[in-house]
Amino acid sequence: MRQPLAALLSSFALSLSSLAFAAPAQPNIVVIFMDDMGYADVSCFGAQGYQTPNIDRLAAQGRKFTNFHVAQPVCSASRTALLTGCYPNRVGIHGALGPTARHGINSTEMTLAELVKQKGYATAAVGKWHLGSLPQFLPTKHGFDQYYGLPYSNDMWPYHPQAKKAFPKLPMIENDQVVDPEVTPEEQTHLTTDYTTRGVQFIEKNKDKPFFLYLAHSMVHVPLFVSDKFKGKSGKGLFADVMMEVDWSVGQIMESLKENGLEDNTWVIFTSDNGPWLSYGEHAGSAGPLREGKGTCWEGGTRVTGIMKWPGKIPAGTTTDTMMMTIDVLPTIAHVIDARLPDHPIDGLNCWPIVSGAADAKNPHDFYAFYYEQNQLQAITSGDGRWKLQLPHTYRSLPSDQPKAKDGIPVNYKPVKIDQPELYDLYTDLSESKNLAAQNPDVVAQLQKHAETIRAELGDSLTKLPKGTGTREAGK
Repeated sequence: MRQPLAALLSSFALSLSSLAFAAPAQPNIVVIFMDDMGYADVSCFGAQGYQTPNIDRLAAQGRKFTNFHVAQPVCSASRTALLTGCYPNRVGIHGALGPTARHGINSTEMTLAELVKQKGYATAAVGKWHLGSLPQFLPTKHGFDQYYGLPYSNDMWPYHPQAKKAFPKLPMIENDQVVDPEVTPEEQTHLTTDYTTRGVQFIEKNKDKPFFLYLAHSMVHVPLFVSDKFKGKSGKGLFADVMMEVDWSVGQIMESLKENGLEDNTWVIFTSDNGPWLSYGEHAGSAGPLREGKGTCWEGGTRVTGIMKWPGKIPAGTTTDTMMMTIDVLPTIAHVIDARLPDHPIDGLNCWPIVSGAADAKNPHDFYAFYYEQNQLQAITSGDGRWKLQLPHTYRSLPSDQPKAKDGIPVNYKPVKIDQPELYDLYTDLSESKNLAAQNPDVVAQLQKHAETIRAELGDSLTKLPKGTGTREAGK
């Protein structure tokens, strides 16, 4: 029986209405990952003496995460956590892999690129990799369709002023081939521009299908280099010049998304791999009010700038102090795009309610563990981000009476030992200046219990425990 015309028109109108409010296509995903950028190195997080207008605009149009952490305060380990959703020591990655390292991410691990490939995403890694430089460990072996960048830190080269051993020549790699066997200081001045150009080209090429761009800048890791277009522009020194150029890069990526009609369906994540390398003084960034920096499990080492934008999905102009860690990025993306998580255990959890600004959203973790060095459990934080227990260990610090480093030549750290657990209330004492362990024995006991839980899983060399029941081997 034929439907009346009015009924057909009504049905058509309902169909149009449904389309208008249907879930969007799979979002494009852009992760911009800085190197050694401190918590207070962008102006919307407190930078002094220079402006980062493009990053500030990203924050104004998106959401600031003021309690966003990396899993470890060092290069390779931190990147492992972001790309696998695992504590890096769970998958056998510790510290920063050197040019002669014979290991990397195991092929059995699922990276963020491999996760999104389930949904047909085009994928690209641009910039610093640092997760294994042998051919079998490069990005193209871990789910990325293409790669352009440096295989490890830009200071691991013969020009390092403090090199204790002769580094090999620093190569530039495209896909799995060396395209420049010896990156020179002059070529380093073009790194930020070259990475940005590659990122924009990838966006333009893949504008008609979902894509994942992982743009991992080599800056602001020393040695610092800047192009002529930003050299001296800040009037505040080389570090500020470099930050202005990185800000320009963010602007170029955002402009490309806008010009290609992709802005509304792209989820942009901007963060850093750890805090500032403070021993480099004028060539290092700032952790602002936070204690210490890179290479420590104090807040200045692990708490980093966090900004996310996705119009209509992530509330614009908002800030959250609910704690998150980079291990949560992979499972959160998996939730949003309905991708299957790996069969093996990971440590991150879906934090989309926090990201999307859901009312009363809470962190789903009971605790976060902070490891450093060779599997040392150095700190435990409650999942709500309030309480932090610094466990007995030795960390590095700069003596207060030591002159500040100049011209890219670092000064020496001094080892400082914690003999007894120290407890800090980060809600009232962001700078970790007042030890409250004696006043809060119940809190200390609860965090100690969490420490025992993670030690059983991952081990703890500080307490001479084995590697744990839940660890997996790195690729060899």
